[in-house]
Amino acid sequence: MTTKNKDFFINLLKREVVPALGCTEPIAVALASSRAAKEINRKIDKIEVYVSCNILKNGMGVGIPGTGMIGLHIAAALGALGGNPDKDLEVLKGITNDHINSAKIFVKNNKVSVSTKDVETKLYVEAIVRNKDEYCKVIISDKHSNIVYVEKNGHCIFQGSEELSAPNDCESNETFHTTVKDIYDFAMNEDFDNIKFILEGAKMNKTVSLEGLNMDYGLRVGKTLMKTIEKGLLCDDIQNYAMAITAAASDARMAGCMLPVMSNSGSGNQGITVMMPVIAAAEKLKVDDENLARSLILSNLIAIHIKSYLGRLSALCGCVVASAGASSGITYLLGGDFESITYSIKNMAGNIVGMICDGAKTGCALKVSTGVSAAIQSALLAIEKIEIGETDGIIDKDIEKTIKNLARIGSNGMTETDKLILDIMVCK
Repeated sequence: MTTKNKDFFINLLKREVVPALGCTEPIAVALASSRAAKEINRKIDKIEVYVSCNILKNGMGVGIPGTGMIGLHIAAALGALGGNPDKDLEVLKGITNDHINSAKIFVKNNKVSVSTKDVETKLYVEAIVRNKDEYCKVIISDKHSNIVYVEKNGHCIFQGSEELSAPNDCESNETFHTTVKDIYDFAMNEDFDNIKFILEGAKMNKTVSLEGLNMDYGLRVGKTLMKTIEKGLLCDDIQNYAMAITAAASDARMAGCMLPVMSNSGSGNQGITVMMPVIAAAEKLKVDDENLARSLILSNLIAIHIKSYLGRLSALCGCVVASAGASSGITYLLGGDFESITYSIKNMAGNIVGMICDGAKTGCALKVSTGVSAAIQSALLAIEKIEIGETDGIIDKDIEKTIKNLARIGSNGMTETDKLILDIMVCK
């Protein structure tokens, strides 16, 4: 495998670490319907939405920003009536109360239909917006903001390309991937001025965390943990503090907070989980901005690297991948070297890889807090040069093979699990 250069990593970060307002699966639906509505001047009588099973799973129970409602129906209506398709994953950034009220009426009058479509890709959204004279169909595939097809009144007006997020064969297309060693070398050696942009993402996610701590969002996991710390029932240490502020951000986002988060690999919760524990450790350890930036670059790129094999959507909870990235960043802040960082990833792979994704919802904050706890435990073991050995389970002596094993479990191995989860969810 060839060593990746600076431009590869900078471009990768700027493509995969971007602002997102709301859970990205319903936001992808909102984006498709918004683009379609724009093509027919927002004269809308009906919206039809067809999605892959994984999009349905992650859109059924999550809050839609500003609405107090959950699900893909309201996301589609809000995108069509008030969304700005030029904003990509922040498509709902400019919505008003009038847009929200109109969207609610639109849904109440049964003008939005949502169905699954049997497609090969796990990330697929098709929105058809109609009025009595015109229609427009928009398809998003493989990546949450990747519009690949626009059809208006029977004519194709835009044809894009699918952006392969992960090859079907983990051994193929090696030029798409990098290595943990390449990532580590870049994060440690790149000029600070070229990577300090990542700190803006840290500020964005910390703002959402404070919102979650101050308000009553979702299950209030983060807020409750912080109150428990303040009461003295839990110690105010790195682990508990990191769990609280990370879960608080997830609480807010999953309940429909109107603040954007800095996402990772198309997921806001993964962006939160890959950054907030590292921020917590940096605050407790009182490190400077440069070391925080290097740790965040490391954590984000590790998560992106693992996702490049796993794919954007799977039966494996995304916080497993994101917290593995966070563990790498925390290990660095604790003084760990490259070897220690590989140990932290192996420790994570041997710990919570079995955590399932049963849709985006307020309960995700609990899974996030569990991932954060495991991330810090793994880092603390790693800096003592303790790793889960190659004789254990899916762990391999080679860190890259360990990552591929993890990805095979989450993609190929859990295909039937994914189907069963959705069956349980839609039959309740």
